[in-house]
Amino acid sequence: MSKPLFGVPLKPVNLGLATFAQSLRDQGVNVIAVDWRPPAEGYADLTHTRSGIDIDAANAEAHRRITSGRPLLVGMGIARETIPGFHARLLCHAGPPIAWEQMCGPMRGAIVGAALYEGWASTPAEAATLAASGEIDFAPCHHYHAVGPMAGIISPSMPIFVVRNETYGNLAYCTQNEGLGKVLRYGAYGPEIITRLKWMEKELYPTLARALDKTGPIDLRALIAQALHMGDEGHNRNRAGTSLLLRILSPALVEAIDDKAIVARVLRFIDSNDHFFLNLSMPAAKAMLEPAHGIPGSSVVTVMARNGTDFGLRVSGLGDRWFIAPAGEPVGLFFPGYSQADANPDIGDSAITETAGFGGFAIAGAPAIAQFVGGAPADALQATREMYEITVGEHAAFTVPILNFRGTPVGIDVRKVVETGILPRIDTGIAHKEAGIGQVGAGLLTAPMGCFTLAFAALREM
Repeated sequence: MSKPLFGVPLKPVNLGLATFAQSLRDQGVNVIAVDWRPPAEGYADLTHTRSGIDIDAANAEAHRRITSGRPLLVGMGIARETIPGFHARLLCHAGPPIAWEQMCGPMRGAIVGAALYEGWASTPAEAATLAASGEIDFAPCHHYHAVGPMAGIISPSMPIFVVRNETYGNLAYCTQNEGLGKVLRYGAYGPEIITRLKWMEKELYPTLARALDKTGPIDLRALIAQALHMGDEGHNRNRAGTSLLLRILSPALVEAIDDKAIVARVLRFIDSNDHFFLNLSMPAAKAMLEPAHGIPGSSVVTVMARNGTDFGLRVSGLGDRWFIAPAGEPVGLFFPGYSQADANPDIGDSAITETAGFGGFAIAGAPAIAQFVGGAPADALQATREMYEITVGEHAAFTVPILNFRGTPVGIDVRKVVETGILPRIDTGIAHKEAGIGQVGAGLLTAPMGCFTLAFAALREM
């Protein structure tokens, strides 16, 4: 116990390193722990742009647009026929722009698989040669109002979901989710992967499209909000979201499709794939964020994305520039037979969920996922609480029961990240660093500070 000093018990206050506070607690001292970090190099108070724009006012408008967005699932289509500007030799990928030569193993593996799926090559070797030849155009999904989990590949023949932001009218797109493990988005490309993708194109897609004609638009914001109250965080755990979607689709499938065997195959596929809803929560997030992009003076992040080599972000008031730093490596739990040595650096567009105020930002409400990615419920609670320090507000539609239904933190402010040193938390899957193997685990990490210091420097020049 602390001894009196001048007749008054000591009340130590610890700034910064949590281990110092814990050592005092271990000795029975009641310590006040303050989470403080020095500002990043180059930080200076920034309230207005050089042209006089009030940054806080611009950020308030960005927050209003994000939180007032209402994303609806309105239909499906084939990428080359549905996504504006898509063409017959384009492959979209996750993360910021990258050339074949710089791509990581799982990204290359997914591109090889896409080339085989499209019939552009008959062997993996032919596909790799084609990819390196310059005959295929590569572009970020985000350049086409789209998002893709992990490698994020969208090829011309792939079916895609169409999500419309009812409030602002903009559209967002995403492929169907294949499931976990050895799948294309994790860099696998064996015959069984191509067979599954062809079934998804020829049977799953037309069946779901006909069911959606029966249901009409599905309110994804409402489903995400409900799923957050059922233990999902909308990124690495989508069991509740997938179940809620299945409840809506099931009667429509029965009404729309006469062949009971097809209905059974589709229902079993979705039921066996807890991540099916991820490919709807992601475009829902994209649809909510895009109206907040392009607000003069705003320091709110509208994109966080990773390609397995680089981590990139875009900022509302800084146009379509990417601010890029090396991708970090997730730390978490691995499937039997794999370890941290097998992990590829962080990959995927799925951090769009954190950018929109759920995913890792809502992990306090998903204790089951905390254990799955190697953490504890207390860690999850602290992670969400930290995110309030770097965001401009809360989301009225997305709330966290354990925090007395407080709105999730939303609107990452570049200035606050650089000032506090607190980095956005992301929970994610882990791909094997070699092409062709697939998923090997799941984990947690933070966005790299380098992206934010570059963006902050650009904000100071606005």
